[in-house]
Amino acid sequence: MNREDTFTPSDRWIFIGFLALIAWVPLPLGSNRAWAWSLLEIWIYLLAACWLLLFIFNKVRLTGAFIKATPVLVLLALWLLWVSLQIVPMPAGLVEYLSPRAHAIYATSPDAPLSWLTLSVDVYATSQGLLKSIAYVLVFCLALLLLHGHRRIQFCAGVLIMSGVFQAAYGSLMTLSGMEYGFLIEKTTSIGHASGTFTNRNHLAGYLEMSLATGIGIMIASLDRTHTNNSLRQVVIRWLKLLISRKMRLRLYLAIMVIALVLTHSRMGSTAFFASLLVAGSIGLLLSRHATRGMVILIASLILIDILIVGTWFGIEQVAERLEKTSFATESRDEVYEYVIHQFNDYTLTGSGLGTFYAVFPNYRQNDVAGFYTHAHNDYLEFAAETGIIGIGLLGLVVVTSLIMAVLAQHRRRDPLMRGLSFAAIMGITSILIHSMVDFNLQIPANAFTFMLLLAFAWLAIGMKNHHRLGHNHHLRTGD
Repeated sequence: MNREDTFTPSDRWIFIGFLALIAWVPLPLGSNRAWAWSLLEIWIYLLAACWLLLFIFNKVRLTGAFIKATPVLVLLALWLLWVSLQIVPMPAGLVEYLSPRAHAIYATSPDAPLSWLTLSVDVYATSQGLLKSIAYVLVFCLALLLLHGHRRIQFCAGVLIMSGVFQAAYGSLMTLSGMEYGFLIEKTTSIGHASGTFTNRNHLAGYLEMSLATGIGIMIASLDRTHTNNSLRQVVIRWLKLLISRKMRLRLYLAIMVIALVLTHSRMGSTAFFASLLVAGSIGLLLSRHATRGMVILIASLILIDILIVGTWFGIEQVAERLEKTSFATESRDEVYEYVIHQFNDYTLTGSGLGTFYAVFPNYRQNDVAGFYTHAHNDYLEFAAETGIIGIGLLGLVVVTSLIMAVLAQHRRRDPLMRGLSFAAIMGITSILIHSMVDFNLQIPANAFTFMLLLAFAWLAIGMKNHHRLGHNHHLRTGD
């Protein structure tokens, strides 16, 4: 067995802690509470500190994937630097030049200092956003450093898949039974919709999209490419083996997650999942020099079976009905987007400060928008309004660069697991990018954490060294 596949004693416990974190992060309401995201940050910082300590004592080393990801690591470092600059006091004249609107707001506050100001209009909120951002960047780094072998990638993917299965089974059970409990307490929102241990059904949908993408990628990686005998006897034997194989259990896990996704009745969640499957499948079939008939059959079966059978039984017609009834008259998000654009126009270059949307938006909201909006229901607009052209540009480059690497891996890599990993990255990232047009999944710590893991998958797929082809003695693990 290749040395990279062994569980080296030096970082084994750090890796186990990382797997435990993947399983934990969605449980406490998607970690979208102050105590939960604080625990998440501390957990990540400790793992990173332990790895750094081992590195200092020459017990671990930088991986090829980490070194390959240097361009995106630079972009992420610049992002952290930019958010830090938003809370660093600077001369009032410089703030007035960079962000006239922020300067004007401070000028109306009797408690604001006159000589030194910050670009952020809420330093506390932006400081929280910075701490989260550091944690997410460290998740990306830890994934590249800890997943330095095929077995570790398989274990990591398996934990993510099983976490998605748990969320799916729990959310479906609560909805179908009418018990309606979330994380240890009775639900007060998303009644009648699967939401798992998340507060919002759309955020469960986003999490399932990424878990499903990972599961489908692992399924593609496990497709057997060795059979050339197509006799009836051999076909029957292969199908009988399939029925009792890990592949069939994985296919069952995927079906459970699709059922739950439909039961969330998330319009964009279902749309993003199927659209991203088509996009990733098309890229995989067009660019992969090693695509097989099995891959074509798998993708086709996922689309046909999930839509026509699972969807019909578990309520996809309700999603379709909601889509048909959706109009500008019944939705207020179009007005919200218009007002957020006005906000962005006032903070075009520097933004109002990461995490400040809840404080700034009321100044732009008109009477036709009811309720209190803590988020813009559009990640693109919210990040643009909070961090300006500079911030959204840096984040955009991080995502686009990672997607390009995943696409290149689909074309270049011969290793089945690496191609499966790149497929998962393409599908999961694309799905969240689509869903983010009408929701705020990337503002939820569990989903932002998982999204960073998918970005890391893209760089692992292109940057990990070649490995012997997976055979019958190297089964892909899915939590069994």
